[in-house]
Amino acid sequence: MVKFLKPNKAVIVLQGRFAGRKAVIIRQFDEGTRERPYGHCLVAGISKYPKKVIRKDSAKKTAKKSRVKAFIKLVNYNHIMPTRYTLDVDLKDVANLETFQSRDKKVTAAKEIKSRLEERFKTGKNRWFFSKLRF
Repeated sequence: MVKFLKPNKAVIVLQGRFAGRKAVIIRQFDEGTRERPYGHCLVAGISKYPKKVIRKDSAKKTAKKSRVKAFIKLVNYNHIMPTRYTLDVDLKDVANLETFQSRDKKVTAAKEIKSRLEERFKTGKNRWFFSKLRF
């Protein structure tokens, strides 16, 4: 069987707190681990999308509207839907299984992911990923 859930693949979270939010796979665990004996993956996504920016907005207002809020989570394969899109953002060095050991590590990792995603949004690439999913 072809493995299509690979790192940098954009997915949509289907269940839980971040249902309907877009995320990107950082690392996948096809065979599972001792704590989670099922296929799952480490994802980083957007919990609060950037607002629409118009031309007459001031620079301060544009900067405020361009903010995103990120999350990091371990998700079961059954609870994500893969998309055809990939995001070429390198997040492997930011998040791994050790980030879930303490709250401080998870918060700092989420902040780093937030800054990288904001930087990606400001360059104008991967526009689909930063638009709110309407359903």
